[in-house]
Formats: sequence, C-alpha cells, structure tokens
Amino acid sequence: MDNQTKPLAGKRVIILGGSAGLGLATAKLAAAESADIVIVSSNQQRINKALEELPQGSTGFAVDLSREDNIKNFFDNAGSFDHLVYTAGENLNLNIIAETEIEKARQFFNLRFWSAFAAVKYAAPHINKGGSISLTSGVAGARPGSGWSVAASICSAMEGFVRAMAVELAPIRVNCVVPGVVKTNLWDSMSDADREALYKDTGDALLLKRVGEADDIALAFTYLIKQQYGTGQNIVVDGGAVLV
Repeated sequence: MDNQTKPLAGKRVIILGGSAGLGLATAKLAAAESADIVIVSSNQQRINKALEELPQGSTGFAVDLSREDNIKNFFDNAGSFDHLVYTAGENLNLNIIAETEIEKARQFFNLRFWSAFAAVKYAAPHINKGGSISLTSGVAGARPGSGWSVAASICSAMEGFVRAMAVELAPIRVNCVVPGVVKTNLWDSMSDADREALYKDTGDALLLKRVGEADDIALAFTYLIKQQYGTGQNIVVDGGAVLV
C-alpha cells in the first residue's frame, strides 16, 4: 500500500504512557498500520512486557514522567519524529472536596497535566512537518460526579490547553481524546468487586449499554494522528455519557 492508503507507514510515533492501557492499545493499532513505535513509561518491566506485544523494531524507554528534567532529557535525545501521544496517568483517587487534602490534589495535577504540558513544550521542536500532538482528557470535565472535583478540573484544563496549543504551535496539529469510563488499569486502586460494579452500573446507564475498551479509544487516537485537517479539537468517545 502507498502512503495515501497507509498514512502511518514509516511514521515515528512516540507514546508517553505507552506500556499499558490506552497507550499500549494505541501503540498496537498504529504499529499494525506500519508506524515505527516508541513507548515511554516509568516501569521497565512493564515496557519489556509491552514490547513483546509490539512488532520487532519497536523501542521502549523507562522515564519518570513526573519530572520535567527527565522529559526534557528524553526529547533532547529522541531525535525527530512525527506524532506524539500522551496517555500517562496514575490510578484515579476520588474524594469529595470536604475530604480532599489540597497538597495531594496539587500532586494529582503533576503527571496528568503538568507532565503533558512539559511533554508538549519539549517535544514540539522535534516534530516533523505534518506531525501532530494528541493528549488525553476525560468526560468528567463535562459530566463530573460527586468526588470528581480534582479529576474534572484536570480534564477541563487539558481541553483548554489543547485549544491554546493548536493556535500557538500551528501548523502542528494539537488535539485530544476525551474518553468515558474505559476498562483499563486506571481503576486498579478499586477492589475487583467495586470495579466490576462500576463497569456494570456505568454501562447499563449508557446509550451503548457498555463501558469502553482500550481499543475503542485507540481508534480515536489513530484517527487524530492520521487526519490532516483538524486541530484544537477534543474528541469525545464515551458511549453517550455526556448525553444521559
């Protein structure tokens, strides 16, 4: 297939948070379309396991993404590339505001927002012509529940950041995927029973009668990478959550 019918062929895609969950699903899908994959996360063992599921030639780097200097050093040495995907984030920890420790709330912004901010800052100079940046938000920004004050704030901040960067970094395309509840390790801090109850109760309430799978979100990321005319967009993939 030529590059018109296989637009990711030979394109170098760096996925921060690419060793599990949404990032790994996106890596697999982009690799299946002949992209050259680089995954980055903090855990070397998880990277090694993820690389076993990716084509030969894919590479992985262990980087503590909670530190700005680590992000800068990674991109200073990464060379040029075509697309950046940022899916990194720790497990969710929800609390009503009366029980929220503000210093811990600030820390929750670090990996999910400020590290993404730093990744954009240090990656942008190395992105090839026609390239893109794809970030991650969540429907909590539009439809928060009780206990979601911090998570909803991060989601809303990310979506505003996407619009600002689309203007500032043009013609690099900057977009964001906004998932609903998805079956990933994001929920591993919950007990098995509570997690399954969340999936069932949430799925039953959605228009599509199920929660998402990582592959559903990977399709959105690969769309944003491949399309050439959309920027500053926050693409909602949520089974209809914002409508019910």
